[in-house]
Order: sequence, then structure tokens, then C-alpha cells
Amino acid sequence: MERIKPRTLSGFMELLPEPQSQMDAVLDVLKSTYALFGFTNIDTPVLEASEVLLAKGGGETEKQIYRFEKGDTDLAMRFDLTVPLAKYVAMNYGSLAFPFRRCQIGKVWRGERAQRGRFREFYQADVDIIGDGSLDASNEAEVVAIICETFRRLGLTRFQVRMNNRRLLNGLFQWLGLGEKSGSVLTAIDKLDKIGREKVEAILTDEVGMDAEKAKQLMDIVSAENPDAMLDTLLGKCEALDLGIQELRKVTSLLPAFGVPDDKWRLDLTIARGLDYYTGTVYETTLLDYPEVGSVCSGGRYDDLAGYYTDRKLPGVGVSIGVSRLFFILQDQGLLRSEAVKAPCDALIVPMGDVLPAAAKAATVLRNAGIRAQIYMEQKKVKAKFAYADKLHIPYAVIIGEDEMAAGTVSLKNLLDGTQETLTAEAAAEAIRGGLKKTDTPVQEKERT
Repeated sequence: MERIKPRTLSGFMELLPEPQSQMDAVLDVLKSTYALFGFTNIDTPVLEASEVLLAKGGGETEKQIYRFEKGDTDLAMRFDLTVPLAKYVAMNYGSLAFPFRRCQIGKVWRGERAQRGRFREFYQADVDIIGDGSLDASNEAEVVAIICETFRRLGLTRFQVRMNNRRLLNGLFQWLGLGEKSGSVLTAIDKLDKIGREKVEAILTDEVGMDAEKAKQLMDIVSAENPDAMLDTLLGKCEALDLGIQELRKVTSLLPAFGVPDDKWRLDLTIARGLDYYTGTVYETTLLDYPEVGSVCSGGRYDDLAGYYTDRKLPGVGVSIGVSRLFFILQDQGLLRSEAVKAPCDALIVPMGDVLPAAAKAATVLRNAGIRAQIYMEQKKVKAKFAYADKLHIPYAVIIGEDEMAAGTVSLKNLLDGTQETLTAEAAAEAIRGGLKKTDTPVQEKERT
């Protein structure tokens, strides 16, 4: 038989047990934080009809999507969690309570070029608030609070949410008379962080066809050191521009009430978000010590995402955390806590001799008490059994020999400090429960030097 060399496809993450445990700890934080804010967890199919996923696609989306035919059905794998949400809400409108607050954590697939820290298969963690006909802008302020609480619970403090408003940008373009060029201008501005002002101005003049003086005026506005003061100078220039400024200021005025610290957010008029379905507030969250990695959490307000599936107006606001990318950064920089590695069980039951029935009974007692227990079934030397527990970071061993079986007891050994005591299985369960350590956060942050 010809041997096949085992390999994992480029751009697909596959973790060993310890980092997988750390990934699980990060996902647990996300799930618990989203639940704290009253979001309902949903799941959507990995595969959808291509016409459903690509209703608002085209362009780069069609190039990146994994698409194939099965029989006479044209199928595609989901490339984000937002488009499936739009379909979900439109299809289940009559069964949902609005505003519909949904969270979803799942894998998505994009056939783009794999790079360091960027994957073709990756986890996204989304929260969205969907309104029925209308959605108050105060929801856009709460989203910032959700981002801040999520990162705080992860153990990250050196981050910042940058905010802008798409109505503001559109009003600015209208005032400058950019008309049909606004889409191209928006795309160019969105590249400012990556390529710098000089190159963006060159794109605006050479490719978009803007007048050089007008391009300079636009860049002076969006890259102003004091964006709030700049907005004051723009009031009264254009009705659409005024509306965007008012919306943005309503959102930012609510941030203190939602407990968002002043140093965790700032206005940034260069934030555009490339996707054209955003209509109001837009967000990008960066790690201050790792600006080169770009945004690790982004999103915004959209007023008609479900328009391809229903005539109902279903406005929403949401953000998405690129979990796989964030995890890679944390792992690469050594910021993941070793304490976040969770053993597969709380106690390893170690039979010594022909005592398997007693070991099985003890395991049942522990499991009924909520203790994760595993019996070491293999007939190996005692040293090998404890080496197994050590390699998996199992904190307790429950040893059962013939003497323990006769007495109806177990020997409970704390594998972290070496102490040992003889107890009933029920008392051992209580001792294990009391001794288990909980890790506050999966990340141990340190400033980059």
C-alpha cells in the first residue's frame, strides 16, 4: 500500500491539544461576554445556495468564495456570518422578536492567498442587533461597550476602538461635489493606514480623477489631528454632512453612560470600511502595541442588508472579531497564559491491580458530582501512568488499589503539590471541586518594547 504523506492545506489552522485548549478559553470568553449583553446564539449552515450567498456579492467575493456543484445544485461555503444572518432574519421574520440580538461564533471560508496570520478557514465571532423598520442609534453606542468588555475579559487593555460615520463621509463627498466618484474615493481612503497619505492622494488624482487641490482638501479633513474640532468647522456646509455629524456625536455622547473609558475609543475620519452595505457608524479596533496587524474587530451600521431577501426594512448594527487572526497574534507574541491550558479531565483514576469495578464506581461518583474524570485503563507501570497525567496537566490522581477497594475509599493525590490523603469517593469529589483553579483571563498582556 502506497503511503500518503499527511499534510494540512495552506491557510487552514490545525492546533495541537494545548494551544487548542487556549483557543477554547478565548472562545468561552467571547460566548460568556455576548451572553452578558443579552444576545441569542444561533447557527447557520456552512453550505448555502450560491445565489443566496452571492446576492450582494460579486467582484472580490466571487473570486474568493469556495463554490462547487453537487448534482444540479450550485453550492457555496459561507464566507462570513453577516450575509447568512440577513437570510436567516428575512426567512424567519415571523418567529423572531425584534430588536433581534444575535451572536454567532463559527468558521468561514475564503479562497484568498494565505499569509502569515491570515487564513482561508477561520473563526469569526459576530454580534448583531437587528431592528424591525427602525433601529435607534443608541444601539451603535452599546456595540462599543460590547467590544470593550470582550477585550477586557480576554485580558487585553491596550486596544482602541476607532469610529467614524458613513453618512458623514457621504455628506463630505457630496459637499465636495464628488458625485459618482464617491465609491472610488471611499476605497482609496480606506487604504490610508496601509499605504500612507501621499500614495492615497496619488490614487485620488491619478486614478480617481480628482482635482489636486480638492484631493488635498479632502485629505486635510479626514486626517486631521483633532477630528472633533474639524467637525465643528464642517457644520452647516451640507445637510447630509450635518446629519452624519449629528449621528456620530449622538453615539459618542452615550459612551460614558455605557461605561466606555475615554482612552478606549477615538474619532478617526479615515475609517471607511470597504463594504458598501454600511450606512452609519463604522468601527475598527486595533491593538495599540501591534498596529501593523490592522483591525482585529470591525463592523458598523447597515440599513438594508436583508433587502435582497425581503421587502421589509431590517436595519442593524454589528461587529465581528476575527478570532483565528487575533489568536495567532496572541500566540505569536507569547501573550497566551499557560494557565489557560485546560486539562482534558480534573482527575485521572489510576487502578492499581485488579480493581477496575471499584475504579469505575469511583469515576461514576466523581462524574455525578460534576468532576471530569478519566480512568487509565492500560496495563502499564505506575510511572507511565503519572507521566501521562503530567503531560496533560491533569491536577488530581485518584488512586485505587486492593486496600482502597476493600475499605471503600480512594487515595486522592494533588499532582501540583504532591500531597495525598485517603477519602471516600464523595469526599474526594468535594476536595477536587474546592481545589480546582480558575484562570481569570486567557491573555497575559505585556507592553511591547
